[in-house]
Amino acid sequence: MGARGKFIVLSWRENMNPELYILGSSSATPTRERHPSAQILKIESEKILIDCGEGTQSQMIKYGIRHTGINTICISHLHGDHYFGLIGLISTMSLMGRTQSLSLIGPPGLKEIIELQIEHGGMSLKFELIFISTSMEKFEKVYETDAFEIKTFPLKHRIHCTGFLISEKKKERNLNIERAKELNIPVNDYKKIKLGENFTNNKGETILNEALTFDPPAPKSYGYCSDTIFDPSISEYVKNCNLLYHEATYMRNLEDRAEMYFHSTAEQAAKVAKLANAGHLIIGHFSSRYDHLGPLLEEAKSVFPKTSLAIEGEKHLVKIYND
Repeated sequence: MGARGKFIVLSWRENMNPELYILGSSSATPTRERHPSAQILKIESEKILIDCGEGTQSQMIKYGIRHTGINTICISHLHGDHYFGLIGLISTMSLMGRTQSLSLIGPPGLKEIIELQIEHGGMSLKFELIFISTSMEKFEKVYETDAFEIKTFPLKHRIHCTGFLISEKKKERNLNIERAKELNIPVNDYKKIKLGENFTNNKGETILNEALTFDPPAPKSYGYCSDTIFDPSISEYVKNCNLLYHEATYMRNLEDRAEMYFHSTAEQAAKVAKLANAGHLIIGHFSSRYDHLGPLLEEAKSVFPKTSLAIEGEKHLVKIYND
């Protein structure tokens, strides 16, 4: 799935797939090896930061990820291990001369907190913060660009908490350049053909689009299930996603504790992945009580074999996984 340390360089074909970078995989308290929740999802030239726990900036520096290109930040909920690093990152962006607006997707209280920190910290931003509030009532699209869209869905935690489904948009068809040249198709018509139109030549002959183009890569999707009690219905929101992240704070023997604090076990995370027919599962948000994560992985794999651990410094491809 990935390599520890510096993120590996992918081949051109692999780079056609979105890339997920694990920056933080611990639960409420950090350990020597693990930091609070934070991930970067890279789709084409854009980076989406998903949760921003304490130390996220340091992790980005450690693994060579620039904050340029981050125009969207998703915050699942307002427990500190998921957003305490946010104001520091915003401050750094400002100090580095950022002028492009930044979209912040999160609970309604996020706007009040960040604006209060900016006011009392005497910060003067040169860019606009666009706050988009998430809802606990429905599954809805809250954000989109030319390359992707973000939908949110409710999770069952102790406070307002949502998951995210981030999906690529369908790409243009790939033009068969050699065939287009053979038929003397004007370059000005290439765009229309890539968008799916047929071509009619000067003789009135229509050449079907299928004869001029190749299918684009199928759009990929990534599901992020942050802190939540075990809830099988979550699987409906992330049905058939290519890559799924689901918290796995505890092991099966602490299922009662997981339920008490509205968290999940590794086994329960795997059950959601199985119900969702996910291509691959990543488990994370590990309790600091676990020095070794192998048993959590084994527990999840006993239910859903296509499972990996969220290891900081690893990169995962959001791709079509073969059985």
